[in-house]
Amino acid sequence: MTPDFAYSGQDTGRDAAFSERLMVTLKEIAKAVGVSTATVSRVLNFDQTLSVTALKRQAIIETAEALNYATPRARNRANSQGLNKVALVHFLRPEQEFIDPYYVALRLGIESRCQALKIETVKVYHTESLPEATLLQGASGVIAIGGHREHEIAWLNRHSRNLVFADFCPPDDEFDSVRSDLPMAMRKLLKSLTDMNYRRIGFAGWIDETSTGPYDETRCRAYVGWMTEHGLFDPKICATERAIERNTEQTGYQLAMRLLKQKVRPDAIVTCNDNIAVGVYRAAHELGLTIPGDIAIASFNDISVAQFLNPALTTTHLPAEEIGETAVELLLERVAGRELAKRITLATRIIWRGSTRTPAPVPV
Repeated sequence: MTPDFAYSGQDTGRDAAFSERLMVTLKEIAKAVGVSTATVSRVLNFDQTLSVTALKRQAIIETAEALNYATPRARNRANSQGLNKVALVHFLRPEQEFIDPYYVALRLGIESRCQALKIETVKVYHTESLPEATLLQGASGVIAIGGHREHEIAWLNRHSRNLVFADFCPPDDEFDSVRSDLPMAMRKLLKSLTDMNYRRIGFAGWIDETSTGPYDETRCRAYVGWMTEHGLFDPKICATERAIERNTEQTGYQLAMRLLKQKVRPDAIVTCNDNIAVGVYRAAHELGLTIPGDIAIASFNDISVAQFLNPALTTTHLPAEEIGETAVELLLERVAGRELAKRITLATRIIWRGSTRTPAPVPV
């Protein structure tokens, strides 16, 4: 069975945003070294007429590379290693990705790194139509974004010269991958909440259309496992929905109403992502509940809107852009000849805000 994808082509709509991002980086380099942005630009473009010391020139180049700016030396590395075109294969449909800021940020990380290295990108999304295998075969590398099923992984591997998975780790250890450890992140969040004397902690999330059970999603499985291990699990306050549009605020609202209308409601709700949390906020407000006084809310992803909710949302920051950038670096290594597969796990951190109690300060 061949997976359902469709070709989207090269995205030129973000060129202005990319240029702005690179200019910000030039300013950061200039500030760090103590020179003007013009000087930085001339050094990075090997302007030999510029009067600057060798030490200062070296400092600018090293600072630029430390800040992940694509210097000519880095661009030459990509070109010399033969990475000139990358296909992005997304497990979501375009309209699903559009409403999920986390995956937009992950793709931005890939595309901005590729643009800085002068690498062309093409996008292939899940749709009702089938792709042409030549879309992958014509690329020097493929980055598969998000979870893929066994037959999809086999298809990707069959048609890719170099393959990296971003935000997903296939069961077979022959593939390169980069992701966050969501089960560990969930365990850290639940421990912190119980340390703050939350005990009746509910969960609101989704399950995929292909799931075989009510808890068959990574964060939900981790939640059920940790709560069961600590004698706190109650299936009545674990609300999941088999939703096609799984990341919507509406789904969060419906799940929250199911949880908050119970006789003995949760004293905290953990949601699988920030979009779901927005719906929980609305349900709580409609029921006249205060946050965090009557109900605490904590989530995952740390999208930009989280800090602007009232109160601001406590959430676990997942490094979406860094995952995308690291996926490109893994491709560079593969094209350069690395044979052994790498599995990279990037750290997460909890951003404590007003939707929960404040954790006790860590003793110095």
